[in-house]
Amino acid sequence: MYSLRLIFKNAMRHKLRTGLTVLGLVVAIFSFGLLQTVVDAWYAGSEGASNTTLVTRNKTSLVFPLPLSYQARIRAVPGVTGVGYANWFQGIYKDPKNFFAQFAVSGESYLNIYPDYLLPADQRAAFLHDRKGCIVGRKLADQYGFKVGDTIPLKGTIYPGNWELVVRGIYDGRQSSTNTATLFFHWDYVNETIKKIIPRRANQIGVYVVQINQPENAAAISAAVDREFANSLAETLTETEKAFQLSFVSMSEAIVVAIRVVSFVVIIIIAAVMANTMAMSARERLGEYATLKALGFGPGFLSLMIFGESMLLALVGAAIGIALLFPFAVFLGKVMGTMFPVFQVSQLTVLLQVAAALVIGAVAAIAPTIRAVRINIVDGLRSIG
Repeated sequence: MYSLRLIFKNAMRHKLRTGLTVLGLVVAIFSFGLLQTVVDAWYAGSEGASNTTLVTRNKTSLVFPLPLSYQARIRAVPGVTGVGYANWFQGIYKDPKNFFAQFAVSGESYLNIYPDYLLPADQRAAFLHDRKGCIVGRKLADQYGFKVGDTIPLKGTIYPGNWELVVRGIYDGRQSSTNTATLFFHWDYVNETIKKIIPRRANQIGVYVVQINQPENAAAISAAVDREFANSLAETLTETEKAFQLSFVSMSEAIVVAIRVVSFVVIIIIAAVMANTMAMSARERLGEYATLKALGFGPGFLSLMIFGESMLLALVGAAIGIALLFPFAVFLGKVMGTMFPVFQVSQLTVLLQVAAALVIGAVAAIAPTIRAVRINIVDGLRSIG
């Protein structure tokens, strides 16, 4: 207890220097955590992917569709327990800047594959019985003020025309990491119109989502599905949902790597600043360290004083930085809206922040501790005055 009091008093000798050092640590730990949270948000889709869901797309490219007739054949593959499908719609809601994910899906079969979308039974029934009905995620509804019964007008880009959808339900996520910033509606509504205006594009879908019985059978079932359509006009590529999501993340991998590098550069810079602060403190106290050695205090006590002060500053800065990160992440998540459907501080990020603070504190104390331990008593006492 006496040692802790002495460490605290040493840290508070130069209040301005201590305050500025802690402020620098706060900014560094906060920035590190925020950048790590941005990276986590980038990977949120793949991390939330189910291990019992596969995605089947056109082998050539995702931009090429697959025939609707493939659904029954995929369902017949051993190990498959459910099949749904989805088309990326990309409609404009009032203004092009109002961008959010929109999928035209197979209705009930699609919802059955994603139980993490929590929808009240009456709203689910209303959606399934209304061909023009749609469901929207809670985050999306909050951002644009959508309510059950509202009509959402969309101007088609991939599928031309003006489409009016009626909100029949608002879904929540079973977990905080569930994407609730998406709009789903019936592909049948689009398909029946496409048959009239662009017949050659009718009865074609973007991807199939395939539910399987056991995650360990994913590779075998994927191969079986692809064999089913080998040498056809539209060969398939089937992969896990996580691998499918990661293929999109890989397109911006350079940005993700840059963000990670910057986050660690911030830590290195503040470690250098912290080391300089501790070195200044040690130089000012050489006479005190020599006196303590003359009184019989050993290297262990001197090391405790220096490391203790460095760790105290690092942990105080980390605590404030972490505390500020949580409300700021909530604010930023609301501001960014659907750009990052899931934006939250993970437990791993907090642990990395604490670990970074401990490393900074330890590294900054090494050189001053070595100097204090090695100082000659006579030379140290000469520095007094």
